[in-house]
Amino acid sequence: MARHIYRCPLRWSDMDAFGHVNNVVFLRYLEEARIDFMFRLAPGDGSPSFSGGSVVARHEIDYVRPLVHRHEPVVIESWVTKISAASLTIAYEVKEADDPATVYVRAATVVVPFNLQEQRPRRISAEEKSFLQRYLDDGTGDRAAAGAAAEDSPEDALVA
Repeated sequence: MARHIYRCPLRWSDMDAFGHVNNVVFLRYLEEARIDFMFRLAPGDGSPSFSGGSVVARHEIDYVRPLVHRHEPVVIESWVTKISAASLTIAYEVKEADDPATVYVRAATVVVPFNLQEQRPRRISAEEKSFLQRYLDDGTGDRAAAGAAAEDSPEDALVA
């Protein structure tokens, strides 16, 4: 299974009053990685895949440890955990670039392809499904898709 890798820069404005990256900002980081995955990587040679629009139906996020501002980007690994006729689930891990064992966030997003002209959900095309299957890990051992981190549960997360 392949994973999409996105290097996400941190911005000074991402910090909150406690000196670490605000929880809401992580959703923006995930959005940047998802857009890079679906809308820049997928179309490739002029394919219209994913260019018609999509909507987020659900987010699930586990904050494992606080992230403080620094100049080095974090790495966001993304992969697909589920593909159905009209939705897909993308899992993520936000990691330290120099130490992939250091995980800040585990998350999952349910995405629904959307027809912007008709203003309604649409089915995943055969071309899109073929692309997504290269990144599919259906959850055998996948902690992000299960929504719980075995040894890094939210209860164990450091709180500033």
